[in-house]
Amino acid sequence: MEYQVQAVLEYVFRMNGSRRNAYPSIVGSGPNACILHYLENNRRMEDGDLLLIDAGCEYGYQASDITRTFPVNGRFTAPQRAIYEIVLRAQLAGIAATRPGQRYEAIHDAARRVLTEGLVALGLLPCGVEESLAMHHYREFYMHGTGHWLGMDVHDVGDYRIRGSSRELEPGMVFTVEPGLYFDPARESATFYLREFSEQEMLERRLRLGATAARRLDEEEKAKAEKIVHPIPREFRGIGVRIEDDILITAEGHDVLTVGAPKTIDEVERICAEAPRLPRW
Repeated sequence: MEYQVQAVLEYVFRMNGSRRNAYPSIVGSGPNACILHYLENNRRMEDGDLLLIDAGCEYGYQASDITRTFPVNGRFTAPQRAIYEIVLRAQLAGIAATRPGQRYEAIHDAARRVLTEGLVALGLLPCGVEESLAMHHYREFYMHGTGHWLGMDVHDVGDYRIRGSSRELEPGMVFTVEPGLYFDPARESATFYLREFSEQEMLERRLRLGATAARRLDEEEKAKAEKIVHPIPREFRGIGVRIEDDILITAEGHDVLTVGAPKTIDEVERICAEAPRLPRW
């Protein structure tokens, strides 16, 4: 059961000196891996599922936030492997963009470009890479940002933009880098609207008009735009993958604080094949 995995995870937290979780543990298997803030953790895992664990503990008053995605039977299927590799490449691209003087939004830009390239290559988006980026079609399968500040709270305080511009990264900043892709198991197709827009302009519109009015205007613009209904192949439905690390900006570049958690496909399959280190129930 998902909650049994949660119990072992939090047992390790406590036995190593953490008195509390940084946030409620997300342990989602199969279709539950596609739910961003899934907290029930009450499903029985099945052979062939992926298991997405998004969890962290507090230690020395500092929070951690790590996500890894594992095959329940220890081996990725070909479709799971294809999606996982895209997410991993996107995460590595986002991490590579983390250095002093770089704009925070460069992390998101790097990750979403790699995600879009991968989705286009697999035929999951109806347009090319540049068109898909301009029209933000990747958001059908990647509906969140690439990270957040991390410190004494798991979503720590701090501005992402200053005077309208993305904030420059400085030594001592800590944040997560966590791209993902999620394919609703019941969704046979996705609707893509052929309209280009700026995320910054959308944010400014919401601040200017309010969330309700901005959403209404967005729906009106969608209704006027051409659209494409594009099929989602059955083999990808129900796959949810996210990979997340905690990053410290240093004077020379960055330090991946969570580097000890395996994340390449070979590393994950190898550690899944190891003998259990705790007694079985």
